[in-house]
Amino acid sequence: MSSTPVTWFEIGSDRPEEAERFYGDLFGWTFDEQGGPGASYRQTTAGGEHGIGGAIRALDGESPNYAIFYAEVADVADTCRRAEAAGGKILVPPRTTPSGLSLAQLLDPSGNRVGVFTPPAGG
Repeated sequence: MSSTPVTWFEIGSDRPEEAERFYGDLFGWTFDEQGGPGASYRQTTAGGEHGIGGAIRALDGESPNYAIFYAEVADVADTCRRAEAAGGKILVPPRTTPSGLSLAQLLDPSGNRVGVFTPPAGG
């Protein structure tokens, strides 16, 4: 049994309002706007207190729409090295946000995106 939980998802859409309505109607999810003008990021706690959370990110219409899940890992850089050794590729290299969140995006051998992250120290 794996100890690597999937705890976050992100949906990139050039029509975020439509995506929000769809997932709200389908699953009963509600969203809170977290972004600003031109940087919409609609966050949800989709799975409740102990479930998966996620967001819809507004795209500029030039980037392709996407859906990606994120697995929480102990070490993002090490996970990236192991992904490459297993035949994957690094799509977005490891980086740390100002809040201390470390993340990267990978491509599996068949071309699917997967994200990995380590939360900031202390939660």
